[in-house]
Amino acid sequence: MKITQTETSGIVSNYSLISGSSLDYDNLMKMIGDARIVLIGESSHGTHEFYRERARITKLLIEREGFNAVAVEADWPDAYRVNRYVHGLGFDQDAQESLRDFRRFPAWMWRNTDVVAFIEWLYAHNMSKRSEQSMTGFYGLDLYSLRASMEAVISYLETADPQAAAGARHRYSCFDDFESEGRRYGHAITMNISAACENEVIEQLLDLRNRRDEILSRDGWVARDEFFYAEQNAQLVLNAERYYRNMYKGHVLSWNLRDTHMVETLSALSKHLINESHHARIVVWAHNSHVGDARATEMSRRGEINVGQLVREMWPSETFIIGFTTYSGRVTAASEWGASAERKRVRPALAGSYESALHAMQEPLMLIPTAGFGNEALGESRLERAIGVVYRPESERTSHWFQANLRSQFDVVIHIDTTTALNPLERTALWDMGEPPETYPTGL
Repeated sequence: MKITQTETSGIVSNYSLISGSSLDYDNLMKMIGDARIVLIGESSHGTHEFYRERARITKLLIEREGFNAVAVEADWPDAYRVNRYVHGLGFDQDAQESLRDFRRFPAWMWRNTDVVAFIEWLYAHNMSKRSEQSMTGFYGLDLYSLRASMEAVISYLETADPQAAAGARHRYSCFDDFESEGRRYGHAITMNISAACENEVIEQLLDLRNRRDEILSRDGWVARDEFFYAEQNAQLVLNAERYYRNMYKGHVLSWNLRDTHMVETLSALSKHLINESHHARIVVWAHNSHVGDARATEMSRRGEINVGQLVREMWPSETFIIGFTTYSGRVTAASEWGASAERKRVRPALAGSYESALHAMQEPLMLIPTAGFGNEALGESRLERAIGVVYRPESERTSHWFQANLRSQFDVVIHIDTTTALNPLERTALWDMGEPPETYPTGL
């Protein structure tokens, strides 16, 4: 690792942490300081190096700084099975088994070798602790699990309060006319084919909360944590119902409902951890488009908000945001929503973009404090790339590039010039074959 000061007139002239093979994160820990919420992004959902470095940073935050939760862009019930495993609870024998509930597209986003390695590390770390309250949990923030969360509420109540379980089953039967996917429900409501289930899901959440003291008459951390799990599932059903009911009214509304839900879940998790462990320091894993402050991108002009903006507003002096960028390489992504994972080529970044300017510095890895003296060019509006679970190189410019101000978007940017594809647990012949080089011209 070397610390250099670039002498070019490039985008960065400040001291930056640069390495030919790996990054030393000691200085990053000092920059994070007393921040209570650390958001770590990714500019694609299918890049091995983003997952690897994010895990390295998270391990340091847990070991050195006492962070006690990892909250990820994943469904609450799916992630909570992992949470039980890393606490030494449940019936799963290893990390890979604990990830089996991640069946919804894109499964590879969590069912991959990098996540398995991190979950096994977290399990071993927790097993060295003396109590559950001193362990680090693993939680989901997303709201797509409408049906799974309803089933989780009923399952919890069947043990805790069978009479209440019957009431929950009756209320949630409002959704029985629809297939499990929430989109079907949303379409039926939009087309006035069926009545909304809003009142039923509100009643169920209130009923569960009214029974809290009775259910929690048993002492113990596990009992309180399981109630919190059920309560959040009931809250998720309420928010997911609202999300799917409004999803056909426009992208901005549905996006804002989703990111607001994620921050509400993060806030509830923080309060729960403080009640149980007397402190809450949380690492958030999500895409750059969620964690990078929306006010610094063209999202804001469209009326969109996101997790990064809302967290900064909620915890203004306790938030630290890290973004990732890459110039080219390979990525695991689908060609369309619901399709199989492919190992695709990431086209070289467009001229005039942040990624292209960072590539010109000819360093394989860089950690750049965006507000550092001499980094004023990071405050200019430039193109920035975002690859989600779908990558469409045939429409590269319109599908994956947007205007942003990197300096206001993140506190630190980690640039990895050439990246490789995430390795799914369920590899297919299509993924193994990979995309041949030069399928599309680079100037799209």
